Amino acid sequence: MSEHQARFERAIALFDAANGEDPNQDEGQPKELLYARRMSEMLGRFAPDASEAVQLAVRAQHIRRWTVPRSNYSMNKEGYYAWRTGLYKFHAETAGDLLRQAGYDDEVIERVKAAVAKRGLKVNPETQLLEDVTDLVFIEHYMLGFAGQHADYTEEKWLDIIRKTWRKMSDRAHAFATSGGLKLPEPLVPLILKAIGA
Repeated sequence: MSEHQARFERAIALFDAANGEDPNQDEGQPKELLYARRMSEMLGRFAPDASEAVQLAVRAQHIRRWTVPRSNYSMNKEGYYAWRTGLYKFHAETAGDLLRQAGYDDEVIERVKAAVAKRGLKVNPETQLLEDVTDLVFIEHYMLGFAGQHADYTEEKWLDIIRKTWRKMSDRAHAFATSGGLKLPEPLVPLILKAIGA
């Protein structure tokens, strides 16, 4: 194994060890570890030629998220946005620290941190690619569960949620999602198609 590959493997192992401490379980695994693996799997399907920085960023997208609970912030829209903004910074800094431990230089670390912190969405291709993978993973793995938690939402509310997700995605991700690349949650397909005007 080359030093380059060994460094990458060290970083992934550090990310996975950090997420492996998640006390919350999903399908019998630490929740954020499973999420990180799903992110890498989706990137491999959607953009197998992605840069090393993006491969690292998708794996670190939710790193140690459970340590910054939503309940630490006021339970309103302002509190939600403050939590999300705080998480972007927390995830970026945590990923950067672990990448430094793995032996990465500042240039790669800054690219990963920019993507994880969602800086330059729509203008930074690496940030946009991370956003695309995030949204694709949400649709395939988490949208149906989210729907179950919010059964009181009206159809209009759901159409709005789907459209907001869709607007964050690139044309390439739209094509991937609608041309068979994505396993759409079967019960929500009519709603998804209505939301995107397909």
